[in-house]
Amino acid sequence: MKTGLIALAVVTVLSSCEKKQTTEFSTAKVEMGNIQTSITATGTIEPVTSVTVGTQVSGIVNKLYVDYNSVVKKGQVIAELDKTNLISELNTAKANLNSAQSTRNYEKANYNRYKTLYDKGLVSTDEYESARLQYLKAEDQVTTASQSVQKAQTNLGYATITSPIDGVVLSKAVEEGQTVAASFNTPELFTIAQDLTNMRVIADIDEADIGGVKEGQRVSFTVDAFPDEQFEGQVTQVRQQATTESNVVTYEVVISAPNKDLKLKPGLTANVTIFTLEKNGVLVVPTKALRFMPNEALISENQKIEDVEAAQKVWTMEGNVFKAHKVETGVTNGLMTEIVSGIGEGAEVLTDFRINNGEPEEEPQTSNPFMPKPKNNNNKKK
Repeated sequence: MKTGLIALAVVTVLSSCEKKQTTEFSTAKVEMGNIQTSITATGTIEPVTSVTVGTQVSGIVNKLYVDYNSVVKKGQVIAELDKTNLISELNTAKANLNSAQSTRNYEKANYNRYKTLYDKGLVSTDEYESARLQYLKAEDQVTTASQSVQKAQTNLGYATITSPIDGVVLSKAVEEGQTVAASFNTPELFTIAQDLTNMRVIADIDEADIGGVKEGQRVSFTVDAFPDEQFEGQVTQVRQQATTESNVVTYEVVISAPNKDLKLKPGLTANVTIFTLEKNGVLVVPTKALRFMPNEALISENQKIEDVEAAQKVWTMEGNVFKAHKVETGVTNGLMTEIVSGIGEGAEVLTDFRINNGEPEEEPQTSNPFMPKPKNNNNKKK
């Protein structure tokens, strides 16, 4: 934005002597420009999708097939637990099932015999009902034993740990020979990130700024690992859940962070700038031009003011005339304001003034005032 000065002279009489008073007016051109507002925050870079892989059974880690940074495919075996006890439990369950089936077959045959005799009136109702009850209990035992076999087979399958997604192993929490216990919670074995070329930033935005943040806004950020490089992204989500820490309320904002060259690593701190307002290629003037108002006491007799009734207006100097222009304004960032209509590109508008009373400026004092002054030789007696 180009600025300039216009000097106007006004003659006044001060202290019985004439001094020339001048008023200097600052100007700025109406020109095409950009209006931006932004807020800053810090956040943490993390993968868009990451999965913690654990185990649902206890045992000793027998084999590990991956390490940090290993690339894995969905369904790939990444670890195995010792299966000795699990196989034993499965065999026991199968044996119990065989026993239950044998008992069921016997009780079924016994029930059929009693039913035949009961139909012929050779046994009592109590004997018939007792045989039927034993047969039904045997059927239930088979069902229970079958469930135990299925559970034992499932647990044996859990001893083989596979990757649930395609991705990269970020962390490994166990080593071969280590015992993991799943009695109360699921032990964490690995963390796998799905796609490191597509990261995100979780930024904490202060409650005073969150009102201006919207999805789709442009974001730029830097990380300490690459201080001279600027990364780009955009707001993808504004979360409603507030976090309060030390009486400071913040909201999480999710920002996309494309990472094709894999420079961004999980856990890096990002210094984020969110552009809450961006309007490019519009007519702009300094906002103070809209607050300027010529003062009749500071202009000469041959100058005049042509004002207009308007909520928003700017002033130009046309010869000896201060002329007001009604304008329609758009967005503003506090320093610059968009002009929608009312004045054209290239016009010079008044923004401020400064009064110069014509008094000479004091010379700066370069000597130490506390040093003794030199003696005046003219006062010496001859």
